[in-house]
Amino acid sequence: MMDAARARKLADRIQQIVAEMLERRIKDPRLGFVTITDTRVTNDLSDATVFYTVFGSDAERKDTAAALESAKGIIRSEVGRQTGLRHTPTLGFTHDPLPDSARHLDELLAEAKARDEEIAKRAEGAEYAGEADPYKREEDAEFDDELDVEEDVPGHAGRAAT
Repeated sequence: MMDAARARKLADRIQQIVAEMLERRIKDPRLGFVTITDTRVTNDLSDATVFYTVFGSDAERKDTAAALESAKGIIRSEVGRQTGLRHTPTLGFTHDPLPDSARHLDELLAEAKARDEEIAKRAEGAEYAGEADPYKREEDAEFDDELDVEEDVPGHAGRAAT
């Protein structure tokens, strides 16, 4: 069993090699706008899973999956050549749904923001149902002085009613 640090290092190297191969060497017309998001290698270095996203429709995603599958052999050969490993890990390609989820959340947040702006726009010309400021202020104290109220508050000299 190998250590996890070595597996992580190899995963990073494989990710870099696969990304370069897809960008420069693999000329499959089915290959869409693909981004390699992550690569994980088992601790025994026998298997590597390459995660990717595709910008586009479901059909483009399926075409890209097929293109990656058919290019797997040549990509694995290049990984073996560039890493110098005695046993090159088998490669598996997996669509990474996380960026799609993040995009969906971004869309929901944008929709909420648009609704907030709409509500703010509607509120611009609105008037209060009651008083604009329902809280008492110091200037209201004159009115309180006019009342003849007996106060029984400790430490407070109240006026007694006559």
